[in-house]
Amino acid sequence: MPSDREGLRAFYVEAWRKRREGLPAEPLEHQVADVIAQHPEYHDLLESGPAALERDWTPESGQENPFLHMGLHLGLREQVATDRPAGIAALHRELAARHGLHEAEHRMAECLAEALWLAQRNNSLPDEVSYLNALRRIRDAG
Repeated sequence: MPSDREGLRAFYVEAWRKRREGLPAEPLEHQVADVIAQHPEYHDLLESGPAALERDWTPESGQENPFLHMGLHLGLREQVATDRPAGIAALHRELAARHGLHEAEHRMAECLAEALWLAQRNNSLPDEVSYLNALRRIRDAG
């Protein structure tokens, strides 16, 4: 997957185009297209051509960045698949059983986003213990 913003966004657009057109895709493209399929509110954007690659979403605009949102889903799924940090797969199963997969991932993504933001702010690695504790609080809150 590309590491620059435009390349990454183009990857999402292409994965979605392949899904819509029934074309062969790489495994990672399938994963991205699966997340996109769960977010119909982003379909028009991903089908809009260059606008999807160039637009900025800032906190001041009050709009969520769809690429960040979908990336958090993908990141969570990778964490669950590898159970890293240890215990996240079980928490994911519990939350998905209680709230459904998509809603569970949305709740968990908030914790992941905060952990990543704190790590960036502190110029450090994400604090896995604090992250797991935040996920446990969500689980325990019902």
